[in-house]
Amino acid sequence: MVRVCVVGSLNMDLVVKAPRLPRVGETVSGGTFATFPGGKGANQAVAAARLGARVAMVGRVGGDPFGRELVDSLKRDGIDVAHVRVDPGAATGVAQIGVDGEGRNMIMVASGANMRVAPAAVDEARNVITGARVLLLQLEIPIEAVVHAATVARAAGAVVCLDPAPAAPLPEALYACVDVISPNEVEAGILTGVEIHSIADAERAAAALRERGPRVAVVKMGARGASFLSPDEGGHVPAIAVKAVDTTAAGDAFAAALGVALGEGSRVAAAVTFATHAAGIKVTRMGAQAGMPARAEVEEAMRR
Repeated sequence: MVRVCVVGSLNMDLVVKAPRLPRVGETVSGGTFATFPGGKGANQAVAAARLGARVAMVGRVGGDPFGRELVDSLKRDGIDVAHVRVDPGAATGVAQIGVDGEGRNMIMVASGANMRVAPAAVDEARNVITGARVLLLQLEIPIEAVVHAATVARAAGAVVCLDPAPAAPLPEALYACVDVISPNEVEAGILTGVEIHSIADAERAAAALRERGPRVAVVKMGARGASFLSPDEGGHVPAIAVKAVDTTAAGDAFAAALGVALGEGSRVAAAVTFATHAAGIKVTRMGAQAGMPARAEVEEAMRR
């Protein structure tokens, strides 16, 4: 069982599913509402746990009902929450998500306690970070904490995986400590300046990302699959054909599955294939963490 540590965000997702997404200034009626545990960090923690990893989560919530619910949800998936601390001076992070009839989404986030994750929080959790085979990182907490966590994990020999979302320019110190970077096509374009309209464009973006330090670069392309490049492998894995219900956290399912597979020793092409199937199953279900598949489901999908 591979050990995975996630340093990242926890949000409560407030989700409205409507026939279509509104334009600016427009109200769309006829939707349904639900709350789901979310946050890119916590989503990846749940996804990794359901894929068979032993997972520890490092993050912050507020001293409110949403925070308690998020922590309890992680516990139900067997995740070590000793380093998910309550900050009484902040509200738990919240994401307002609109989902249309084709599963596409629009998201606004109020970060709340997630922005209280400082480098000191990483130091407090050093034992679970250095004890992990894989560290999963995203960009919904302060970049200083992300860089520090990557530095600590890299020094301990962990595989450092960065899902650079939401996209922002990254410091060179972070690129230098990242083994695997997995942006989607929009994020890859922001990071590299390569506009991605084709698989060839994705391959060029992956090459540009590798030049900055990561050993493995994967560009997620949604329904068009994913392109990848490593020192000895490169190629494209098509997406599986599914009817999308909710694309929220599909990238988190992919990032977690990629990290788990690489941590278990899979070659990059096999890990990307595993991740593509995990993400494909996720989009067929509503909710971020609620829709994360179990390992047996992913393996069965791959056999089919």
